[in-house]
Amino acid sequence: MSDNLPSAADRSTGPGPGDPAEAEGGAEPAPAGPGGLATLLEPPQPATAYRPADRLAALDWLCRHTERLAQARDLAGTLTALLESGADLLGARRALLVPVARERTDGGAGGAGRGPYGGPDGSDDLDGPDRAGYGPMVGLGLDQAALGTLETVPMEDGPFAGLLRPFGRPRQLLHPDLAAEPALGPRFREVAAALGLGACYALPLATAEDGPLGAAVWFFDGPAEPTAEQQELARRYCSFAAPLLAGRLLAERRRRASDALRRGLLPDRLPEVAGVRLAARWVPAGLDLSAGSDWYDAIALPDGTIGLTVGSVSGDGPGAGPGSAPGAATAMGRVRAALRAYAVLEGEDPVSVLGDLELLLKTTEPARTATAVYAWVEPTERRVTLAGAGHCPPVLVTRYGAGFVETSLSAPLGMLSCWEAPGVELTADRGDLLLLYTEGLARRCGPTLHAGQARLRKTAADAPRELRGDPDRLCAHLLTSCLDAGDGPAGHATDDLVLLAVRFE
Repeated sequence: MSDNLPSAADRSTGPGPGDPAEAEGGAEPAPAGPGGLATLLEPPQPATAYRPADRLAALDWLCRHTERLAQARDLAGTLTALLESGADLLGARRALLVPVARERTDGGAGGAGRGPYGGPDGSDDLDGPDRAGYGPMVGLGLDQAALGTLETVPMEDGPFAGLLRPFGRPRQLLHPDLAAEPALGPRFREVAAALGLGACYALPLATAEDGPLGAAVWFFDGPAEPTAEQQELARRYCSFAAPLLAGRLLAERRRRASDALRRGLLPDRLPEVAGVRLAARWVPAGLDLSAGSDWYDAIALPDGTIGLTVGSVSGDGPGAGPGSAPGAATAMGRVRAALRAYAVLEGEDPVSVLGDLELLLKTTEPARTATAVYAWVEPTERRVTLAGAGHCPPVLVTRYGAGFVETSLSAPLGMLSCWEAPGVELTADRGDLLLLYTEGLARRCGPTLHAGQARLRKTAADAPRELRGDPDRLCAHLLTSCLDAGDGPAGHATDDLVLLAVRFE
């Protein structure tokens, strides 16, 4: 096969994949989806045919790397596989991907949402569109400073010039010597020299249904030209990657929308009450993986006291599984709202609060169950009265260590014909902290529920003194330490993680 490439005067060739103009322009169409794998794996048909060994090598590479791409479980994994596989094929060390911004993901003006793109260099959760029409860049082998420098290059003068257009996209861009091409924009040449970029090869990521999704570029340290075979394989690989990327982006947008809705069912902020300091953490599991939904709340009561609660709603009838999570999330919002009302009416009696909640649950949500712990806190006297319903025991952190506050064993709400359990009273010292958490956190901290609870207690007891003086920093420390050292399920969480801390001043 000939290694000759298009002339330097025009390194862009034909309409890109997913462009409706392909049928007229004669460029090869992109597969419509993963079902195009059979066509994709047909070796390229150049003027000079592959030798048998070349064909086998090309098929082997495509099989291995498209399989890796298909096995990526989330958006960040898909982007990592795409950039790293392209770098492996082309012999590049650094790469960059820029997406087309479909929509703002910050929840509107003043929102604090995050964009859906994440990458292999820790660039996950970058804020949504940084320029009109384009999303945040994702890099491979490029640190945040390098990414920031590349973002200063005008889009139509840089390595992606024309690749993000909705129509008339070139199918590739090749700049074999960035220092010697006078047609390049001056800012791009300046940035390339500063970052030590000698050459680049870029491809669009687009489908016929979605249009342009983004573009990927691979950088070489010195002047370089991928062979014709490498270019052909890279184009075919990206044509397979584009529909997978479209699916991952759609799933990520849906996940972020569901997380925003679930977050809206929880407190906007924690109350400020004299005598105590509060902090909380909530890490949601995906609705496609979870069978329940957890909550936390802190209610400033009219008499100057405060009600604290964490809990979990699950179930949707017999055999409920992950498909019941959306219903459990909405039920969680209803249960939490009812608990707030009961807390205002009779918050100083946790047993009555949970008893009324159990009656409501059985009446209005008969197919569901809930675990919960509710604590009534009198900040001035540092007095705590609490009760639990099938929930993990709270942890009291003192200057002498940490121990469980053993709420009496009781069934979850809605499980028995009549729920009943006594309350527990304690008096804390100045500087003590009370930790309320859900089962999801304990299970992620250890191989079993009890092992996870023990690790959480020990981590709280061993926390440095300066962390114990700040409930927010302690929450962050507990999550980081327990999850990093835990033997619980890795990867995708199957239960929400909730942690609520109160420090007595």
